[in-house]
Formats: sequence, structure tokens, C-alpha cells
Amino acid sequence: MSAIIVPASWKGRAVIRPAVRAAMAVMALAGLLLFSQGIWIHAKAILAQVLLDRAFTQSIQTGEPVKPWSWADTWPVARIEFPRIGESAIALHGASGQALAFGPGHVDHSAEAGENGTAVYAAHRDTHFAFLKQVQIGDTIRITRRDGKAFTYRVSGKSVVRWDQSGIDTNARGKNLVLATCWPFNATTSGPMRYLVTAEIAE
Repeated sequence: MSAIIVPASWKGRAVIRPAVRAAMAVMALAGLLLFSQGIWIHAKAILAQVLLDRAFTQSIQTGEPVKPWSWADTWPVARIEFPRIGESAIALHGASGQALAFGPGHVDHSAEAGENGTAVYAAHRDTHFAFLKQVQIGDTIRITRRDGKAFTYRVSGKSVVRWDQSGIDTNARGKNLVLATCWPFNATTSGPMRYLVTAEIAE
């Protein structure tokens, strides 16, 4: 009986096909993991805002800081509302990375909303401040503090600056507001640029 000779090209294909299938499986798994991570980030942001809203309501009722969950190292200090575009967010005490994972943060040493100086709130561009790109000059922003006092600001400007050249003066004259997030909005990596929305108290 004569031996069956297998062409060399067939042998190569036999080796390549399992390798291609394995590579495709790895890529599919990586894509699924990235997709799941994106879903988790947004789901966490939505759930956090529900818990923060409840804690903020309790803070107004009791006059005391209320943590949104027992192990939290921050607490709600204000509700920021954008009537024209129908958006709102609960802001937290401080702007640490841990706080910003759950909502906008009131930057330390900046003024309280409604007080003299500049109140500064910062948040991530892909979650809690993703809608800042929709804000227009002339829009009103309503901020309700933990003590129940509410103040209305009117947007006076928008700008893109380096994080270390923002020009924000927390002791500026008047009652001012700055909302800050990273820029550009569609970037997938962090960078030095920041998008600022500035506003002044509406008399």
C-alpha cells in the first residue's frame, strides 16, 4: 500500500486554523471584558446617585451629614440641577479620586455655593459631568445645599485650559461657580486639559 502524501500547505493550514480560533477567542473575551467594565462603571454611577439622593434628602431633613453607605468617607453636600437640559447630580464633600468615582466633588478650600468667592465642583467627563458639553451660555444652574438653601447661577462662559493654568480664583469677588471636567469628552486616556463651565449668581 502506498503512503498518503499530505501537501506541506495543508499541514500549515492544520496548524494555523487552531491558532486563529484561539486568537479569535482571546479577542472576543477581551472585548467582552471591556464591554462589561464599561457597563459596570455606568451602572455603579447610576446606583450611587440613587443612594446619594436618599442620603442628601435625609441631610436636609436632619441638618446633619448623612453617609450614603456605612463605609463611605464622604457625604452629599449639594444637588446641582440644570433645568434646560433636565440633568442633575448630587455633589460630594471633597474631590478625591474615591469621591469622584460616585459623583461630582466639591473641591476643598473653594467657596460654598451662594457664598462670596468661587464654588468649584469637579466630576468625570464620562459619567456625572458628561452632559456639560450640552450646557450653553445663559443657562441657569440651581444648587441646593445640604442645609436646604438654594441658589441660582447663570452660565457666563466655557473654556478649555490646562489643569495647572485654570485661572480659577476661589477668593474672587462676587459669588461665582466653576464646574470642571476632563477634556476632550471622547478621549479614553487622561490628559492635562480641563473643560470649565463658569457661572455667576443670578440676582
